[in-house]
Amino acid sequence: MKEELSSMEAGHGSMEGNSISTERSLNVELLQQSFHIIAPQAEEFVAAFYQRLFQLYPEVEGLFSKTNMAAQRKKLISALVLLMENLRQPDRLESALLDLGKKHQDYQVVARHYPLVGEALLNTFANFLGNRWTPFNLKRLLLSKT
Repeated sequence: MKEELSSMEAGHGSMEGNSISTERSLNVELLQQSFHIIAPQAEEFVAAFYQRLFQLYPEVEGLFSKTNMAAQRKKLISALVLLMENLRQPDRLESALLDLGKKHQDYQVVARHYPLVGEALLNTFANFLGNRWTPFNLKRLLLSKT
């Protein structure tokens, strides 16, 4: 986990190369910059994320009733690092994301849960980035043209 974060901080997997080819996509550069800022505090970040998720949507906490949350937080950090390292190379993500999706189906996660997680994640970024996170940055992050 620490090695993965160090890799990101050192610039490995900086994702130079092809951009995601969709008409509307994430602003990869802004997302990477934001992640780079929070990477040194990754453990605190994911703990705050789950706290925020359960605060906003207590109904999803039951999905984690049999989960070792320390292990879950490490898994989330690893998943975020994988995502950040491969945003410009989605073919490298496909297999991992399909596997992750299947696991989440097995955990009874359904489509309506994903926006809840997204909101909690964006809220957590906003809390950790402080004045570096603005509504303008959020709009640029989510809906930039490539």
